[in-house]
Amino acid sequence: MQWFTDLNARLSRWALYIAVAALLGIVGVVICSVFWRYVLNNAPAWSEQVALILVICVAMFGAAAGVRDEGHIGMESLVGLLPKKMQFWIGNIVGFFTIVFGVAVTWGCGRMAEAVWNIGIPTLGISEAWRYAPCIVSGILIVLFSIEHLIAMYTNEKVVPSWH
Repeated sequence: MQWFTDLNARLSRWALYIAVAALLGIVGVVICSVFWRYVLNNAPAWSEQVALILVICVAMFGAAAGVRDEGHIGMESLVGLLPKKMQFWIGNIVGFFTIVFGVAVTWGCGRMAEAVWNIGIPTLGISEAWRYAPCIVSGILIVLFSIEHLIAMYTNEKVVPSWH
């Protein structure tokens, strides 16, 4: 399992790098857009669409990294009061549904990307399908990270967060 953990740790770090870069990109795009709009009186048409794609990147890659580092919303205080055997089975249920969620995101966004492949974003000159690419990749990462957590539960190991 060590190779899988090492791979997932690297993937999680890269997901966070991408999320941080996208967040910095949003800041840059918005500052430039405001400057061009109010100082130069010439608002760029592409800035809103770029910012929207970057927001999707921040949300989805951040969510995937959050799944690996167990930063997602949970009811740990309630589950912590239950017997260890119940905690184990609730962890299995959560892991299973997280995998189902990741598969659903990947499949659904893949279908949407396929459906809009021939439609372009007019201000950017790229396909609408690019809006769904971060979701597809993040869905795959969520599945991988959830599988890692399930394996760790069954082998009685702990998944070390990517930023340790």
